[in-house]
Amino acid sequence: MLLESLRRYPDVEADNLFAWDASDRLILARWSSERRAGVGAGAPAPSGPVSEGSELVVINDNYGALTLGAAAAMGAGRPAGAAADSIRVYQDDLLGELALGHNARAAGFTGYDSHPLDETLLAGARTVLMQLPRSLDELDDIARAIAAWAAPDVTVYAGGRIKHMTVAMNDVFLRYFDRVDVSLARQKSRVLTVTGGVGRVTPPVPREREHDGLRVAAFGGVFAGTSIDAGTRLLLTVLRRARPDARDAIDLGCGTGVLAASLALARPGLRVTATDQSRAAVASAARTAGLNGVADRVEVVRDDGLASRPDASADLIVLNPPFHIGAAVHTGLAQRMFADAARVLRPGGQLWTVFNSHLGYRRELARVVGPTDLVTHDSTFTVTASTKQNEKDSNGQHAGRSRHR
Repeated sequence: MLLESLRRYPDVEADNLFAWDASDRLILARWSSERRAGVGAGAPAPSGPVSEGSELVVINDNYGALTLGAAAAMGAGRPAGAAADSIRVYQDDLLGELALGHNARAAGFTGYDSHPLDETLLAGARTVLMQLPRSLDELDDIARAIAAWAAPDVTVYAGGRIKHMTVAMNDVFLRYFDRVDVSLARQKSRVLTVTGGVGRVTPPVPREREHDGLRVAAFGGVFAGTSIDAGTRLLLTVLRRARPDARDAIDLGCGTGVLAASLALARPGLRVTATDQSRAAVASAARTAGLNGVADRVEVVRDDGLASRPDASADLIVLNPPFHIGAAVHTGLAQRMFADAARVLRPGGQLWTVFNSHLGYRRELARVVGPTDLVTHDSTFTVTASTKQNEKDSNGQHAGRSRHR
């Protein structure tokens, strides 16, 4: 019943979006079975559940299923005493962290700590429970981090939905470990059990690439990696026209920070904030700003949209919104971003958005933000500029209006 009670909140919730899936259950079942049998690093530590919890790490837990399920299995569903005895958890997405917090409080459990993907997460870890990422680069970063910092006898239980798993994932683990055992399929899911570290390796570092003088850094899993996606490329062609008198700008959902760095390079007097909910994205964006010599003028923030930004505090926001939530095509995140932008823009400020043309966001942007102009488009993408109205003009008379330039 624990898994069934989990919620995605404050992430988008809908009938086709779920807080857990069969792979969560299978990961927990595989680990629990070997733990009860006393197999490998998953066996209970002699000093009991609290010490065992300190050696357990959870990675890519979407909304808390693995963390809370493991806590329940260890009999640790009550608040833990010392932070050092807590389950250590890494979640790339801030919304996942917040959801875990809500679900943990509902379950009466506080015995976990959130960490970045570094030594504080993995030092001394003997058991890792994780959801497999879809990106092989992201998996490489995670596997390398485990090999670099975890205990030599660590056992990794990595699961996922079969439709998203590939044999190449086994090959990634085998770069750093001796053995990968593949479970039988169950409810369209599998678990890889990974053992036998091949020796210490260096921790993961971002990949780097140069594009026409702009240097881009990316940790694994960040959208587009070190490439510049086609939508962002189109927006870059007109970025010089985006509110040229702006005093401050925000790259909302910044990814690797391409737009933030480009704005800072083109406009030396502009204050730029790059914000994303992804740990890997903000680390990548900070590195991109540094590589391009604008780290002193680009502030990088991990945030749920623009939750930490005050009302009416920005002249310009640039946005390339996602249209997927996990495996599902869903525009909920984009709509939240539009609402955030409308709140944070000063009157007369502008939101410049690039999106897949078939999504038809112009009407929504006009309704939520203000009059929306078509700036440019190609066969796939559209760029629009939405202007926040003065209060005296926002009485509904112009609501929903969009224009062509």
